[in-house]
Amino acid sequence: MKRSQILIVIAAIVLVAVIFFLPKVVVNEEDKNNLASTEAGAVPEGHSEDDGHDHGAEGGAAADAHMTATPEQLMALSTARAKFNKASDEQTRSRQAVELGDAYKAAAKYDSAGYYFEVAAKARGGENSYKRAGDAYYEAFTFASTQERANELGSKARAMYEQVLKNNPSELDAKTNVAMTYIATSNPMQGITLLREVIASNPNHEKALFNLGILSMQSTQYDKAVERFQKLVEVNPSHVEGTFYLAVALAGTGQKEQAKAVFEKVKGMSNDPALITSVDEELAKLN
Repeated sequence: MKRSQILIVIAAIVLVAVIFFLPKVVVNEEDKNNLASTEAGAVPEGHSEDDGHDHGAEGGAAADAHMTATPEQLMALSTARAKFNKASDEQTRSRQAVELGDAYKAAAKYDSAGYYFEVAAKARGGENSYKRAGDAYYEAFTFASTQERANELGSKARAMYEQVLKNNPSELDAKTNVAMTYIATSNPMQGITLLREVIASNPNHEKALFNLGILSMQSTQYDKAVERFQKLVEVNPSHVEGTFYLAVALAGTGQKEQAKAVFEKVKGMSNDPALITSVDEELAKLN
């Protein structure tokens, strides 16, 4: 868990989805330039450079902040794209779309990965294919740097997950992700309703419990947050983030001694220096 994630939640100044809008890698200028030149002129059929959809070119600040590619990843992208472009039949094109999507995913280009996984899903059909595309779009959604971008990618993710849920309504991970895309829209209650439905189906669903706990904290309903996080750590005692936020929620309800005890427990669960620093800061506030 990154320190910036912790600070965002505690401050409660943005939508819950922003907790995850954080860079996973550091930008390497040389690799960026290499990838830009490698991908030049490679916009998928039916799309344009200015259609707002990132297909691999380095045109946006979000891509700059969230992506780097190693030489090996650049080679994999180049190879996979060449195979995709040379595919002469639908079956081969579908197979190569998955390979190209995997290459983009490995390079943290989740938007483009989602696009090619979607190409494959529409050709192949099947729950797993649409889930793969939805997961990629959802990951891109969590990196969105603007509300407009979040809306676009959230809509893409929902479209893919809807295909999954149409045939398998019990796919609760997909339903949870759909819920979180709604949280970032003008209709967040639709997302909360879906999360509650997930919990009704599976009271131990970790992701839904975590997200409901975070949402309760965002609305300063710390008592409800405590309930959610207590249940989460009961289900999964090794859930570091859940344990940390349980302590934060306890502090929010004024249960300082209990919060201190849980914060100390967190320090024994992880060696992450950023997490330890944040725990120490929270403990200092309670003294």
